[in-house]
Amino acid sequence: MKRDSLKKTLILFVIALAVCASVFLPLPYYVEKPGSTIDLKELITVNEKKDQSDGSFYLTSVGVQQASVITALKAKLSPFEELVSEDELFGGASGKEYDQMQNYYMESSQNNAIEQALKLAKRPYDFEYKGVYVMNVMKNSSFKNDIAVGDTVTKVDGKSFKNHQAFMDYVQQKSVGDTVTVTYEHNNKAEKASGKLMKLPSNQKAGIGITLVDHTDIKTKDKIDFHVNNIGGPSAGLMFTLEIYEQLTGKDLRKGKEIAGTGTMGNDGKVGRISGIDKKVASADKKNVQIFFAPDDSLTKEERKENPGIKSNYQEAKSAADKLDSHMKIVPVKTLQDAIDFLEEMN
Repeated sequence: MKRDSLKKTLILFVIALAVCASVFLPLPYYVEKPGSTIDLKELITVNEKKDQSDGSFYLTSVGVQQASVITALKAKLSPFEELVSEDELFGGASGKEYDQMQNYYMESSQNNAIEQALKLAKRPYDFEYKGVYVMNVMKNSSFKNDIAVGDTVTKVDGKSFKNHQAFMDYVQQKSVGDTVTVTYEHNNKAEKASGKLMKLPSNQKAGIGITLVDHTDIKTKDKIDFHVNNIGGPSAGLMFTLEIYEQLTGKDLRKGKEIAGTGTMGNDGKVGRISGIDKKVASADKKNVQIFFAPDDSLTKEERKENPGIKSNYQEAKSAADKLDSHMKIVPVKTLQDAIDFLEEMN
């Protein structure tokens, strides 16, 4: 009897361990799901004043969590949740590199929003070029052990540049194997490293072996502050711009309404496509938002050929709202001016 009792106890213990593992043991997958819908009054101040007007502009987000067996199964059964692999989420980058890139995208989104809002409000501003922001370092680069994703390269051989094109022109006039000295900022500290130029696979010319974008800042007399923590990526650009513009001008754009949306903000005022818009619509619907701005992106023949079922962001957002049986109005926008025009004409 004692043996039978012990055997049953062991079996129950193994079952309990299996259940715990299914709940808590992480898998090499992630669940993307509706995230937070956040009032921008809490995140942005202009000239040290908070937005006190009626209604709100909201940013929307996609939540990400590492999957367990239980959450993975739930994602498969939920219409607004998606199971993605580590490679799909990080694109081959490490977790730290991914975070650095998301931080850059957020900073870039804020700068573009500030510029477009200032331009629309006819306020003066200047651009400051800080250097080239490192988005990736190739494995066979001589600088692999020195420069990291998130660093800003400010000089090459003591020379500074006005944009990344001038930077590349200087480096690519040299020969593969030439030694150069790179000055860069790492964790807000100036560093130097020397190494040999490699042959770039893209054009067979000399390069230091990094993927780069311009790292800029905006100088303006208007004090625009973001109080953003644990939010990355570029997709809040449109809503950032609208919030800043309303505060700069004092115009009553919202007319007391709750307005959310998504979309990148280009330096030409165009609203760009983003991922996960169905999840953002679901998040906004839970917040009882009345209006949702969605990028009305134009799809190329190549994109349609490569992915026959592809839809524009606006079409995806409309489908999500219909699936939710939501009363939220989905508004297509191609540019910042489209959003402004809608708000000014809104009753």
